[in-house]
Amino acid sequence: MIEVEGLTKYYGRLAAIKNVSFRIRSGEIVGFLGPNGAGKTTTMRILTCFTPASEGTVTILGKDVRKDSLEIRQKVGYLPENVPLYDWMRVGSYLDFVARAKGVRSSSRKQEIERVTESVGLTGVMPKLIRWLSKGYRQRVGLAQALIGDPPILILDEPTIGLDPRQIREIRQLIKGFAQNRTVILSTHILPEVGQVCDRVLIINKGTIVAEDSPTNLTRGHGKSSRCRVVLRAPESQVEDVLTHVEKVTGVRLGSSGPGGEVEAIIEADAESDVRPLVARAVLEKGWDLLELGAVQVTLEDVFIDLVTEESEVDSSQQEASQQEVA
Repeated sequence: MIEVEGLTKYYGRLAAIKNVSFRIRSGEIVGFLGPNGAGKTTTMRILTCFTPASEGTVTILGKDVRKDSLEIRQKVGYLPENVPLYDWMRVGSYLDFVARAKGVRSSSRKQEIERVTESVGLTGVMPKLIRWLSKGYRQRVGLAQALIGDPPILILDEPTIGLDPRQIREIRQLIKGFAQNRTVILSTHILPEVGQVCDRVLIINKGTIVAEDSPTNLTRGHGKSSRCRVVLRAPESQVEDVLTHVEKVTGVRLGSSGPGGEVEAIIEADAESDVRPLVARAVLEKGWDLLELGAVQVTLEDVFIDLVTEESEVDSSQQEASQQEVA
């Protein structure tokens, strides 16, 4: 469906992305993650034929983005981070304009607009001016324009940014529904959303792909340490010192404390170690009340932060080494 090989984009001497390669199969929902400035938007602009690559190739549905740009644009629905809406137009008129621009035949234009507005829940606001719509409905209009023409590929850049929790849930359900017969690339900073929606995750940092797998495999295989959470009733000033000296414990982070003397702590240990029995024994030996004790699962957010931090630390080490050589 989508094949990217050795993709590189320079802005002057700055490489926004470097040697990016990945493949996306038909019907997948793929989360595209990375910190600000990592190269996500540049990559998506190349995929949607908005920006040419400096090096590398992109093939979509067997077509090359350099040679077959117009054909590919007809097959890709794109929702950029800043939705391209004309505030002075009514919703119905705007979608009619988009349908005309996409070359939808006049005989089927009305039916096509009805199809997309029903699929994203816009039927009740068609006569309204876009400027008077809520943020949630403006996002729905953006999704509707991306869906016009029934493209087999959707590329969505931050589709839930600025929405409230209810609106996020609604847009998330829409995206899940789209994937029944489409391929979706989803860029977002809301990592729990990726775990709930996406089949696979690509993580990009400093212009290169640093991880690629399913959310489950990433969280299962990436853990450098095991973690557990304990809640106990004890003198807060003593908790960190006692738990730090438990065998195999590598770190303790105190959390919230309660009015009744309850203290929360997150305990880290080696990846292969389960220190819960040792922690329980240490707490009971001190005569403290053990209120809760359980494992903490590695989240996609943990994986993301670890990978991004790793890359930053490597770059810093290389920079320091280069400075020392020069000195």
